[in-house]
Amino acid sequence: MNADPYRELRVGFTAAVSHELRTPLARLLALIEGASLPGSDPAASLEQMRAEVELMDELIDDVLFLSELETGREVVSLGRTRALPIVDEVRRSLAERAEHAEVRVAVVGGPEIELPLRPRMLRVVVENLVANAIRYAGPGSTCTITLSQEGAGPLLVVADDGVGVRRSELPRLFERFYRADQARSSRGTGLGLAIVKHVVTAAGGTVEAQSAPGHGLEIVCRFPPG
Repeated sequence: MNADPYRELRVGFTAAVSHELRTPLARLLALIEGASLPGSDPAASLEQMRAEVELMDELIDDVLFLSELETGREVVSLGRTRALPIVDEVRRSLAERAEHAEVRVAVVGGPEIELPLRPRMLRVVVENLVANAIRYAGPGSTCTITLSQEGAGPLLVVADDGVGVRRSELPRLFERFYRADQARSSRGTGLGLAIVKHVVTAAGGTVEAQSAPGHGLEIVCRFPPG
C-alpha cells in the first residue's frame, strides 16, 4: 500500500492549529478565573475575554479559508480585476485600525492596473498585506501600497518604513504560523502571509519579501502579463 504523501503535512498542520488555539484558550481560562477574585475588574476582564474569543474566531476563519484554497474549492484566478478600487476599499476599511496603531496608509498607482484575481481574492491579498504592516511596522510608520506595470506583468507592492525583519527570517515569513522575532507577542494568527503566497502563486504569480532591521518590510507580488 502506498503511503499518503500528504499525511505528514496534514498531521503537522493539525498539531500547529491545536497549539495556536491553546494559547488564547489558556489566557481566556485565566481571565475567567481571575474575574471571580476579590478586587477584580469584571468589565476589563470581559473586554479581554472578548479579544481572546475574537482571536480564536479569526484563527479558525483563516484555517478554513486556507483549507478551502488548498482543496481547490475556491477559484483564485478568474478573469482580471481593476485593482485600485479594491485597494482603496481596503485602505478605508482598515483606516481605524491604522490610526490606532499610528501607521499611515498611502496608495500609489493608476486606475488602469489590472490583476489576474477575482475581486474577493484580491481583497484577501491586500487586506493581509496591509494588516501585517499595521500590526508590525510600529508607530509613526507609513505603509505604501503601489500598483504598477512592468514588462513582465503587473506588480502589487506593499512596503512600510518600520522596524523591518532580519534577512535570515525572510525565507520563512510565508510559512504557516511563523512569526519573526518582533512579532512573537503578536495577536495575529500567523497565517496571513501564507494565505497571500497561496493566492498569488495559484494565480501564476510570485511573492518575495525584502527587509533589513530598521529599514521596513517590502513585499512584492508579481503577476503574469494579461
